[in-house]
Order: sequence, then structure tokens, then C-alpha cells
Amino acid sequence: MAPLPAAMPHDLNAEQSVLGSILLDNDVLPDVCDELRVDDFYNPLCQKVFAAIVELYRESSPVDLVTLSDKMGSMGVPESVRSPEELGHIIVTVPTSTNVAKYVQIVKDKSYTRKLIRMTKDILERGYKNEEPSSQLIQSAESEIFRLSESLSSAESGDMSMFDIVMETLESINDAAANGGMVTGISTGFKYLDSQTAGLQPSDLILIAARPSMGKTAFALNIAENTALKQGIPTAIFSLEMSAVQLTKRFLSMHSGVNAQNIRTGQLSFDEWRQVTESANEYAAAKIFIDDTPGITLTQLRTKCRRLKAQQGLGIVFIDYLQLMEDDGRSNSIQEKTSKISRGLKAIAREIKCPIVALSQLSRSLESRTDKRPILSDLRDSGAIEQDADVVMFLHRDSYHDHDAEDQDVTEVIIGKQRNGPIGTIKLKWIAEQTKFANLEYKKRDE
Repeated sequence: MAPLPAAMPHDLNAEQSVLGSILLDNDVLPDVCDELRVDDFYNPLCQKVFAAIVELYRESSPVDLVTLSDKMGSMGVPESVRSPEELGHIIVTVPTSTNVAKYVQIVKDKSYTRKLIRMTKDILERGYKNEEPSSQLIQSAESEIFRLSESLSSAESGDMSMFDIVMETLESINDAAANGGMVTGISTGFKYLDSQTAGLQPSDLILIAARPSMGKTAFALNIAENTALKQGIPTAIFSLEMSAVQLTKRFLSMHSGVNAQNIRTGQLSFDEWRQVTESANEYAAAKIFIDDTPGITLTQLRTKCRRLKAQQGLGIVFIDYLQLMEDDGRSNSIQEKTSKISRGLKAIAREIKCPIVALSQLSRSLESRTDKRPILSDLRDSGAIEQDADVVMFLHRDSYHDHDAEDQDVTEVIIGKQRNGPIGTIKLKWIAEQTKFANLEYKKRDE
């Protein structure tokens, strides 16, 4: 593997101009220190100078050639390179600090380019050694690109002025008023659930949790059908448990009204075939994108979501289910892995400005309680899920635990957490033969 060129991409004039702007006007220090790190500078002496400037800033001390020289001395820098005279030769004298933001941007851009080069070199060297499977190399490359891109996106997002925030807020309020104060996000298709949540909001992480056989997947598919077919919203489904064909069979049963078992076995009457075919034609034209990659990682998910957002205008994402995802590195425990994934999903939701609906398992501990309605502490594997989620919904059906229950086909949707709205319970009708839910009378249980 050929060595990297002696000099990597950098702009010495920009680095020196940043330092000169600080000396000229200490008022630019907060913005510069917020944007740059010591290793963003390429020139070794510029690194030492900026490190000393950061220390002076933390101490609330003035920054000039004298204080800078003294601070560098306390940090072990030889006097031969830190005297005020020597520093004056290195630091460019700029006529004004007005352009410091541009100098900072140049320094940052060169820094990210160098990081990308180093990362690429590492992957190339590992590839030439031929000691790892290609799949592992690809995953490593994706992970490194993800971290670098995430860092760059975070750096570029910047702060909004209060004026911009107020204008965006007023626009949001106006949109809500135009919708009659009801659904301001994406409708779930369930009337009373929408009245409680105002729909699924952009950038929110929504968690749907339940014990097995409560209908988590069916509930998510009901919402996905409504978003894609009835609202025309490009919808992505990442299915880690079921294949794309299995999911589509469920979709066809839900939409056509044909018994799911008949579709699975192919035992269909002429009329049922017609109903299924009509539904299939509607789904074939819908913007639903199903990815059934098992063990998908956060990096892979983010890459695919960003591509769908750019190419298809992605509007909502479903994940079935969270605990089957893999993190990009090594975690010491299931709890740590789940925490990383939940934080990552929230970050992706904010980046693509779409709601992400993630299904989750619940702890078995609730089975030992008399009242088996789930609560937040039942979330499996990590308390971070509860913290990261904007909305947490639980599914509960009495008839699952009590075969003599009065309402055999009623499922409760318990809103256990809603960051920007009320909690409570609404009821839906469970239609087992078609693995779907339907609207039922409204009932709210406040805690």
C-alpha cells in the first residue's frame, strides 16, 4: 500500500487567519471554539496555538500575544516557537474579523477531507491484507462513513435564530388551525387515536410495544396501508422477522377482506381471487418499499432511508422489530445494544424529518401481574427506549389472557407516553381472520 502524500489537504492561510481573527477580536471566540477542535488544524504549531487559546477561553482570560505565549509555556511549548515575536510571524494579521466564519468553514472542510482520506486508507489496507471477509469490511466502511456523515450533518445543522424558530412555530400553529385542530401529522387511519395524538409527527420516534400475538405487526401494517394507499405517502417497511412476501399476503388479506388463512393456503374461491387481484393491483401501484434484510444495522437503515428520502420523498418508516436490529459496533450487553439502536433511530428520524414507527417486545414480567396491561417499565432490554421515544403505545387484549372475557375482539391501545400530548387509552376492534384492526367506540382512560 503506497504511503499517503507528505502533505494532506489543508489551507495554512485559513488556519492562520482564524487565529489572527481571534487575536484581533476576542468576541469571535465563542463561535470559533464551538465550531472547531484542535485536530481540525493541520499545522502542528497552529494546533498548539489554538489549544492554548481554548484554555484561555475556558479560564475567561483575554487572548493576546503575551497571554498566549505564557499559556503555551505552561503547556510545555519551547520558548523558541512561542515568543510573542515568533507568534507574530506565524499568525496572519487580518484587517478585520468579519470573515472569520468563512475561514472556519475552510478549516473544517479540509479537516473532514483528511478524516475521509485516513478512513479510506485504513479500509484499503485491510482489504489488501485479505484477512477479513468482504462483508465485514463493507460494514466497517459503512459504520465509519456513518459516523463521519453524522458528525458533518450535526455540524452543518447549526443554531436557528429565534426569529426563524418563531416563524416556523407560527407556521405550525397555522397548519394546525387549517386542519381544524385535529390531525397535524400523518393520520394513522384510526379516528380516535388521531384525536389523541394529532397524527404521527415528523421527526418523532413512535414505539409500539406488546407481548407476542397481540397484533403489533398487524397494527403497524394497518397504519402503513393507510399512509401509502389512502394518503399516497411514500412508506418504508423494514421487516426483520417476516419476509416481504409474508407481509404482502397480510396486506392483501387486510385490504381485500379475504381470510388470511385462505390466502396463505391458496384455497380461494373465484370471488376471493378477484378481490385479492384487485387489491394486488392497488398495492402494485403504491409507494411502499419493503426491505426484509435480516439483522439490518443502523448504518444500513440510515443509508437506505436517506436514499428513499432523496429519490422517493419518503414520508414514514416502520421497523419490525427493534430488538432484531444490529448495532454497528460491539456492545457489552443487550441493554447497551438496544440503547444504541434507540438513540440511533431517534437521530435518523430527526435527520430525515419523518416519523419512525418501531415495534418492540415487552418483558415477560408483566405476565406475573394480576393486571396485565403494560406500563413503561415493561419495555424490554433498555430504559433508554422509553427516554428516546416521543410516543409509546402498548397493545393489550383481555381475551388473550382470559378466554371468558366479555369483549373477545377488543384491543386496547394504551398511550403510555406522549411527549407533546395526553396519555390515555382507546379501543379498536380486532378482526383476527384478516389480521387487522378497525375503529371502535372511543374510550379514554386517564392515569
